[in-house]
Amino acid sequence: MSTDQEPTFTVKLIQLILLSTYWGMQIWVTFISSFVMNNHLNRHTYGFIQSRLVPFYLHLGSACAFSNLTIYAVYHPSDMLNDREAFQIFIFFVSVTVAAINAQWFGQMASEIMADMHLIEQACGLGQDIGLSSNREAYAKLCETDIKYRHLSSRLWLYRLLSSLCNVCCIGCNFYSLCYMAENLNTL
Repeated sequence: MSTDQEPTFTVKLIQLILLSTYWGMQIWVTFISSFVMNNHLNRHTYGFIQSRLVPFYLHLGSACAFSNLTIYAVYHPSDMLNDREAFQIFIFFVSVTVAAINAQWFGQMASEIMADMHLIEQACGLGQDIGLSSNREAYAKLCETDIKYRHLSSRLWLYRLLSSLCNVCCIGCNFYSLCYMAENLNTL
């Protein structure tokens, strides 16, 4: 159901709100709240908040990315696309795909693994220290002595890495999309 008509002001506004909302969430969750919480909360409180906040953030980001792709595709019929518009649709598609994979798989797995690790840490009297870098020796010793914890720790590292790469990819896609929109503004 594509159209060759010019989008209305309302449609343009909705697209801008969705893109800027997703961008703002990405910057806030990735660079600001994570560092603030890491430096002021104990490990288990930080992990608990992350396990509730991150899935919501990832699913809301997926919805914003999908809506952006849909709106853009409706107003840019495939038979009328120039190379820049085709690349913009590709960028939106990459953002939707990567955000969905992150929300459905990587983020979910990281939250589940972290919950299992917290149970083991609590049984050993760990998890109340402030910041992720404090008391490293105790966590390293736990990794050495508990095979299950070591396995969970390596899996968590992998899923966090993959989730972070997905997040950085989506940030890059949204940055490109914001630049594309700014380039195509008639006036400020």
